[in-house]
Amino acid sequence: MSIFSRPKTPAGSIVRARTSKKVTERLGANPAIRRARVEQAEIYYHPGFLSDAECDKLIAMIDANRRPSTLLAASEDPEFRTSESCDLDRWSPDVRPIDERMAALLDIPPEHGETMQGQRYAPGQQFRAHYDWFNEQQDYWPAMKASGGQRTWTAMIYLNDVEEGGATWFPQAGVRVAPKRGLLLAWNNMKPDGSPNLGTLHEGTPVVQGVKYIITKWFREHPWINMPIRTY
Repeated sequence: MSIFSRPKTPAGSIVRARTSKKVTERLGANPAIRRARVEQAEIYYHPGFLSDAECDKLIAMIDANRRPSTLLAASEDPEFRTSESCDLDRWSPDVRPIDERMAALLDIPPEHGETMQGQRYAPGQQFRAHYDWFNEQQDYWPAMKASGGQRTWTAMIYLNDVEEGGATWFPQAGVRVAPKRGLLLAWNNMKPDGSPNLGTLHEGTPVVQGVKYIITKWFREHPWINMPIRTY
């Protein structure tokens, strides 16, 4: 949705409120993490979350499987999301340890996490201002409700430095984050009462020089998958 869209936000949720409190306490107790000094949204930084080798492996996976990025709800703006994306196999020996490390960092069960998505932004590509939480007035909501419900937290990792552009911009909160290799950026899509937070509006600004690679992990209020026992 665009930066000018003001969807009607649903009421709070006890389940989401508990998750908000638990994750906030977990992150606040981690000395490797710092919180953005803003009131509009809970935004956290973890520098160096991934090693150079892990970043390189993920970049190679994204390059090998990328396709045009899509939107859950249609937009009349053909330039709304112009990046490329790929779904990363959560059971891959190169993906699962990272996937579950991200869940452990937030103290959210890994089965609540959607499939990790890789994204690639070439010069000029962008993702205009949008929310990660679901608009419960949209036609897609019944399917999302049946597959884990509302998105609670987002965790995103920059896989490389970018020469110019490509920042993640939260216009309501006044936070702009430049891509930094290995940096994990996490934010709570909900308010403390478990209702969606309009202050989490964010965008991937256009890359000017270089290519930007990121991975994104969205977490739901309920399990998104049944987790089988596997070894790797």
